[in-house]
Amino acid sequence: MTSLTFRRQLTIEWAHCDPAGIVFNPRFFEFFDTNTWLLFEEALGVKPQELAATYGIWSIPLVDARANFLKPSKFGDVVEVTSRVSEFRRSSFSVEHRILNRGETAVEGEEIRVWAARHKTDPDKIAALTIPPEVIARFDAAAA
Repeated sequence: MTSLTFRRQLTIEWAHCDPAGIVFNPRFFEFFDTNTWLLFEEALGVKPQELAATYGIWSIPLVDARANFLKPSKFGDVVEVTSRVSEFRRSSFSVEHRILNRGETAVEGEEIRVWAARHKTDPDKIAALTIPPEVIARFDAAAA
């Protein structure tokens, strides 16, 4: 599947680090989350807070996440965070993430998210919805 790849540079700040000046691993999941929302904003042309009004969904909640930490990143490093939807399914999708530090892969990760709305009969629950074909098409078109 050809899909839009979103890239951004990020300078590692002291707040991202443990006392040794190395990025505290859970921070990478924050970087992934931010990139996912920015990826959707670029592909769909809609701010995250406008997804509900535009597409009739509640959100794109995270249901699974993983990462392989291959090389440490330290205070002051400038890294590139790249993200792309690697697979769309009926109501869920996978987002592949890669963090490059000095051209080398420092972290690989994946998120699985769901295209979700509030449950029709119980507003405290969410329900998965079918991802509209026009949403998927926007990712393919943006990659072209």
